[in-house]
Amino acid sequence: MNVKKISKKISNATAIPSILDSAGIEFIPINTVDWEKDYPYKPKVEFRIAHTNDAILIHYRVEEKSSRAKYGEDAGHVWTDSCVEFFSAPGGDNIYYNLECNCIGTILLECGPSRQGREMASPEIMKKVLRWSSLGHKTFDEKIGKSRWEVALVIPYEVFYKHHITSLDNTLIRANFYKCGDELRTPHFLSWNPIKTDSPNFHCPEFFGELYFES
Repeated sequence: MNVKKISKKISNATAIPSILDSAGIEFIPINTVDWEKDYPYKPKVEFRIAHTNDAILIHYRVEEKSSRAKYGEDAGHVWTDSCVEFFSAPGGDNIYYNLECNCIGTILLECGPSRQGREMASPEIMKKVLRWSSLGHKTFDEKIGKSRWEVALVIPYEVFYKHHITSLDNTLIRANFYKCGDELRTPHFLSWNPIKTDSPNFHCPEFFGELYFES
């Protein structure tokens, strides 16, 4: 998938939806139900992505039959809430980052070569990820009933703290996008690029897709 470059300096995630609208960036579905036998539920999820001179921009849209935001502080178990995720290996090596974000913009950021022994980013690094959520930022228990929400992220290159990235122009990186809700009334696990494992596991860089960042 090609990732368009936008020639703007963006300092507020609230502006991302309108900026991506103006640039004609289209949404891509996250609609692969990898473990359909045990987790057949498929909420409607889509994302769009672009980049600038110093950051990756991602905008998610979700429609699901319930939502939850238990975690309001970064570095918590956000994957158990209504959660969208971006896993990427931007350094061309075996280190990949998992950036997980619940529906109120609370994030978890870690890196490492495998699911075990991952290194969590410092609070200072996580704060560099700018967020906007259509639901605001206050925590809430699971709300049953149709829910629509959006999250937008500005991910500065310096957030990839194990690498020194100054540009992604003309660069091919491997990545995947996910939607989950491990502790919702109806747990679910969706991916952009299919994952071929027997049980839910997003930490599978061997199944990442490819993103080509245009200049």
